[in-house]
Amino acid sequence: MPPRTRPTRPLALPGALVLATALMTAGLTGCSALSPFNTCDDTEARLKELRSQSILDSTPEGATAPKGLDSVDSRCIDDTGDAWLYAARVYAFPGSRQEVVDFYRTAAKADGWRLRPDPGDLSTPETTAGLCFTKGGDGDALLLTVQFITAEDLKFEHDYDAGPEFDSGPGFEIEVGSETDGAKVGCWD
Repeated sequence: MPPRTRPTRPLALPGALVLATALMTAGLTGCSALSPFNTCDDTEARLKELRSQSILDSTPEGATAPKGLDSVDSRCIDDTGDAWLYAARVYAFPGSRQEVVDFYRTAAKADGWRLRPDPGDLSTPETTAGLCFTKGGDGDALLLTVQFITAEDLKFEHDYDAGPEFDSGPGFEIEVGSETDGAKVGCWD
């Protein structure tokens, strides 16, 4: 007769409980505990790539960068638990919003960007909503937005007092953004 052994408790259940708890905690806190790409560590090369996007310097004739905001602002932000990289420029323009929209529809397309209209709100004109484009595949995906801004927006977002250049037409901000690992991202996700 074989010797009696104590029944063993499977280790799978405690392991599954630990994993479930970790996943639930990550979900409730808005952090991705399992993602290695949720911080700004080692993102300088990707930021350099964003800053070098030629579309950031493409503007409709007459657009000017306000003094003090005349260079590319690029950063990695990870204050939400999911890091995001961006490079942006601000411009004042003496023409109309429609001229800005028409310019970027053409310039972005020529640079390989694909326009992505908001499928949930096709009734809002682009002169109000702005534009959103995507480029690249998984691993090198980029997002391009063109948004109209006011002097009040500049004060709130950049702590910048707009000068008279914003009195004669719309201001706009053009931004190229990316996940830290270049994963695909959509305009309306």
